Amino acid sequence: MEKILYRSTNGKAPIVSFKEALLNGQAPDYGLYVPTFIPKIRIDEIKCLKQKPYFEVAFHILYKFLKGEIGEKELFEMCKNVYDFDVPIIEIEKGKLYILRLDKGPTCSFKDFAAKMMASLMEYFAKEENKKLTVLVATSGDTGGAVANSFYKKENIKVVVLFPVEEVSERQRKQMTTLGENILPIGIKGKFDDCQNFVKRAFNDISLSSLNLTSANSINIGRLLPQIVYYFYAYLKFEKEIVFSVPSGNFGNLMGGVIGKKMGLPVKKFIVAVNENNEFPEFLRTGEYMPVIPSKKCSSNAMNVGHPSNFARLIDIYGGWIMDERDKDGKVIKYGVMKRKPDMEKMRNDFISFSISNEEVDETIKNYYQKYKIVIEPHTAVGIKSYEKSQISDLVIVLQTADPAKFPEKIKQLLNIEPKIPEALAKILTKKEDSFDVLENNYDVFKKYLLDKIK
Repeated sequence: MEKILYRSTNGKAPIVSFKEALLNGQAPDYGLYVPTFIPKIRIDEIKCLKQKPYFEVAFHILYKFLKGEIGEKELFEMCKNVYDFDVPIIEIEKGKLYILRLDKGPTCSFKDFAAKMMASLMEYFAKEENKKLTVLVATSGDTGGAVANSFYKKENIKVVVLFPVEEVSERQRKQMTTLGENILPIGIKGKFDDCQNFVKRAFNDISLSSLNLTSANSINIGRLLPQIVYYFYAYLKFEKEIVFSVPSGNFGNLMGGVIGKKMGLPVKKFIVAVNENNEFPEFLRTGEYMPVIPSKKCSSNAMNVGHPSNFARLIDIYGGWIMDERDKDGKVIKYGVMKRKPDMEKMRNDFISFSISNEEVDETIKNYYQKYKIVIEPHTAVGIKSYEKSQISDLVIVLQTADPAKFPEKIKQLLNIEPKIPEALAKILTKKEDSFDVLENNYDVFKKYLLDKIK
């Protein structure tokens, strides 16, 4: 099989290897890296993975993309070390509705699946290149904790985490602010989209080139590829065509499934579940893309994204081209300009999307506790309510993206119970929170802070 290279969605940057795409984070033309082709996998090859542990499924899928970049033995050991936690599938209604629990990792979030593998790959290639890196990441909730945990004490790598200071829960914040060492959390007086824009501008800022910046957001292809794996793992438990309901914010979670489907995974449809930031269901309905700027603040805070970065990859896969228009300094003049429309008929066939209100989230959390005696958190509730609205009768798997214990105030308010705290989260709660700096929503202030802090 020929080696897979990576091109930019904006089409104006050189084609690069996976290592270069990983360490660059973002293409120099502000586009996102996508594979030059998506490897195919036969159904009999998929079924050979049945009964295999998760790490072996991960190795098999990832090696399709990484052959020629990393040794087979090295990747196998990496997968074995990274994926040492459970991935349970919970039956809600037999043959109809299941929940894929992606919250059993060290920070109780689905982000652990991608962040841990990405950190291992980045450390591997940084050592190979004898290079010191600064990982720059924006978070709306769970990404920051997962990335901080995954990169903690990694050799030759510093991590800067930007988060909207008013929109993350206390427990989400403490997963970033209790580590120290090579982790630098920064609160921003703004929205996630502002934090993300700072990250994108910084990559193309020549005055920051000495920092060797790269990204750990899902704009980085190294975050995206590991998210393909759990769709295959879920399929192997049923071996029949599946509808996935995917709680979606920055669309990295969804893109993992879309790439899996393009590889040959039998996915019937994706239910794209969003909160009140309704740019995607409106796009499917009207064919016109209108980002929600500024994004709306919802209880499913990790999905408070009004202009998903991975939308550029999604549009690209369906034959379109969308990009942000920027001035000479890299500042966005206009978000989400559609340069070429995708195949809307194909997209409407593959996706159905719903915007779920905060009130509907609360109602779903209460209903599922009363009916099934299970505790779900706001993001999963968005996925479940979207499934209900879809009225789809096929086998549906909802992706659970976080443990309810990360949202104790909401659970106590609605159910009058304290959610059980998993051991991984309990350890964090006992740690002392370090002080962290809060910056104004101003790129120049942020840039000066970076140059002062990182030597």
